Amino acid sequence: MSRIRLLPDTVASQVAAGEVVERPASVVKELIENSIDAGARKIEILTRRGGISLVRVIDDGSGMDRDDALLSLERHATSKIRSAADLETIATLGFRGEALPSIASVSRFRLTTRELNAIAGTEIIVNGGKIDIVRDGGEAPGTQVEVRSLFYNLPARRKFLRSENTESRNIEHQIHLQAIGHPRIAFTLLRDDRLVFQLAETATLSDRIRDLYGSELLERLIPVDGNASAKVQISGLIGQAGLSRQTRAQQLIFVNGRAIESSLITAAIREGYHTALMKGQYPVTFLFLDLDPGAVDVNVHPTKREVRFRDVTGVREAIVHCLWQTLERSRAEWQEKFRAPAALPPSVTKVPAPAMVERQLSAAVSPERAPAPYRPVEFAPRPDLVPDNRKEPVVGVADPGHGRQAVRSTHAAPQQFQIIGVLNKLYVLMENADGLVLVDQHAAHERILFEELQRRMEEQGVPAQKLLLPQTFDLPPRDSDWIERNMSILQKMGIGIESFGPNSFKIESLPSFLNVSDPTQFMRKVIDDLKSVTNNSSVMRLGEEMIAKTVCRHAVKANDPLRYLEVEKLIRDLLECDLPYCCPHGRPTMIQISLAELEKKFGRKV
Repeated sequence: MSRIRLLPDTVASQVAAGEVVERPASVVKELIENSIDAGARKIEILTRRGGISLVRVIDDGSGMDRDDALLSLERHATSKIRSAADLETIATLGFRGEALPSIASVSRFRLTTRELNAIAGTEIIVNGGKIDIVRDGGEAPGTQVEVRSLFYNLPARRKFLRSENTESRNIEHQIHLQAIGHPRIAFTLLRDDRLVFQLAETATLSDRIRDLYGSELLERLIPVDGNASAKVQISGLIGQAGLSRQTRAQQLIFVNGRAIESSLITAAIREGYHTALMKGQYPVTFLFLDLDPGAVDVNVHPTKREVRFRDVTGVREAIVHCLWQTLERSRAEWQEKFRAPAALPPSVTKVPAPAMVERQLSAAVSPERAPAPYRPVEFAPRPDLVPDNRKEPVVGVADPGHGRQAVRSTHAAPQQFQIIGVLNKLYVLMENADGLVLVDQHAAHERILFEELQRRMEEQGVPAQKLLLPQTFDLPPRDSDWIERNMSILQKMGIGIESFGPNSFKIESLPSFLNVSDPTQFMRKVIDDLKSVTNNSSVMRLGEEMIAKTVCRHAVKANDPLRYLEVEKLIRDLLECDLPYCCPHGRPTMIQISLAELEKKFGRKV
């Protein structure tokens, strides 16, 4: 007797629905995407009991006639594609023809639709995948879909749903994604007949983000410079260096208008923010990638959350370059703003700052002990790799007897910041045009040493130290092949490594500035680190974590007293760094407290 049998249509539909309809939020996502593809300008969503009892989506799109409405409930019936060749040029959000029949097979389903110039519309009622009623309808032009009693005929599946509040939050998240991805469409969400939000049609992404997340977050976002690649156009907004979250909840990625999840793009974003984020933190991004539909495959998963790129390396390189370019531009704007003159009211009496600050900085220093100088410690055996900060500062200091004046460069630069003093022998207090600035002298010195040492090593190579006893180790075939192809990069990094048989290698030397107790474990970590580095990234990337730890040990510490000229030089050098606002570990080097914020603290403003 045959053991293989055809499943009944009802069971097959329910099995297929399990791939598309995971929870009420999946229903909302699929219905909104259909509305967007239909050209809707307004979409209204109503949910009850977290979408388990009811999901209703109403749009003002093109609508359908009766024949199309009936066909839309047949599996793999779609207006988006006609042949296999169309799969390579998909420009719509939906195309599989599975959403409506899948939803209808696991719910009590009602569809009403009407074309713009039609006298009457069509109403179709489906229960558990079986069409019960087809009749004329009198709804407004567009389409309305009601999904009631989700999974009523699959009690086992319904048990896996979370609480109503959790399901409601998932629905709201999906609507946020669609609203951000399509700011020119108005969205309204009602939960249990209560208005949650009503988003008007906006002209820009910034307006939509302000409506959803508030102006405080928007002020800390930077417009993306999208001239990274001819094949990939990148736009959107990203957070400033230092703006991060503990999860990826606000790391939103869109490819050709479709919200996706991609480990490739996530890794590229992380690298683009290199040394600008603390470990375990994630940047805030609203990133839009637009590329040829033929260069991206969206037919990977029924939910269409995953995509594959034809040119993986090109996409990754474009994202990294674009983010770094944006952060660089933001740095220039930030420096210009930071260096703006701090204008004092005419009634304010100027105090002779340099002399006052000099006394304050040196007050804790005993006559027998000279203050700790601001200079890098020579931690590498080659002195030529050590940043030389012992030369005369490039800035001049105003005469203390002529009142408090701004720090000026030898090139007669305009008025910039003003150093007020040092708090707790750690935080440098300064005044600029926006108000008060606090600088962590240790974090600032870390950033200066890090970038200087990194630059010198890239230019001159890394000093290597021979191991007393060479170490041998084995690797899996894929890692072995990777080492063979990147042997020159490793040697430039000061790692003396050579083949020692099939899938075996011998380490003879390591960078001299590193303290490595287990060379084998170190090499395994190096391989993992370099695999995530793009082709155009610095070959010094693999040693940066160790460089950061090294400069941390040798940077100016808390309670290290500095003289005025040393503090002044520290700030000047920090402002010339590529990423002056964070140390190599991602911690902030400086914090701005605006005048407006101070006035609120003192009750001068509401």
